[in-house]
Amino acid sequence: MASCKQWTVFLSLLCLVSATMAAPLKKPVAVPFGRNYMPTWAFDHIKYFNGGKEIQLHLDKYTGTGFQSKGNYLFGHFHMQIKMVPGDSAGTVTAYYLSSQNNEHDEIDFEFLGNRTGQPYILQTNVFTGGKGDREQRIFLWFDPTAAYHSYAVLWNLYQIVFLVDDIPIRVFKNSKDLGVKFPFNQPMKLYSSLWNADDWATRGGLEKTDWSKAPFIASYRGFHIDGCEASVEAKFCATQGKRWWDQKEFQDLDAQQWRRLRWVRRKFTIYNYCTDRVRYPSMPPECKRDRDI
Repeated sequence: MASCKQWTVFLSLLCLVSATMAAPLKKPVAVPFGRNYMPTWAFDHIKYFNGGKEIQLHLDKYTGTGFQSKGNYLFGHFHMQIKMVPGDSAGTVTAYYLSSQNNEHDEIDFEFLGNRTGQPYILQTNVFTGGKGDREQRIFLWFDPTAAYHSYAVLWNLYQIVFLVDDIPIRVFKNSKDLGVKFPFNQPMKLYSSLWNADDWATRGGLEKTDWSKAPFIASYRGFHIDGCEASVEAKFCATQGKRWWDQKEFQDLDAQQWRRLRWVRRKFTIYNYCTDRVRYPSMPPECKRDRDI
């Protein structure tokens, strides 16, 4: 039987391990749409509810619609709760993403690709750095995203970009500048969301077309909190670098539980990963050297 001294040492080590694991993500605060966002096009296709705490984007055969953040941000935690277009959503895309404003832009994308009734949505993610994208990954979600609100978030700091669904990491893009890969660090980005028709590619490569008899297609939103480093378009660094919660040491990498969850998503739900596509990339892209160990 272990002595009291041995148990004391064991418990001390356990506490030490627990203390060094990443802290939980800070819970977003629900605020009205107008606090941080504004419409960008087809204003009449955005409907407001509950004092602006919830909105709907409407897509019909004439137009879709979208909105953007009022500010530009250089790093942060960006979160939205969305309920996707229900029923037959083939041909539609609901996008939620960050993007800088210039030609060699940086971009961090969530794109939800609609499907025929009963078929699962596909969530596509992508990362652009210095104007270069083509880093698509696709997963099936493990729930029905049309039945209720679910949270979709990006944690972006100088060390990594983490895509999260209901606080579960589904993708990590590490800073691999040491491998010659550009990383978004000096171009402030706005947040955007839109609902639009993309039936030339969105569903089965464009084979499934939008059924306009089912219009309007409606995506619902709430939870418009932004927790980022606001900056001018010309800013090259965050004025509060190293001082925000999402910029601390415990958020420079995933903890053990987050890595296990990411591997679970990769094993069970990933249907495409550009890192393993040898037709498009006969030679593995440099950043994938870190991705392949997941």
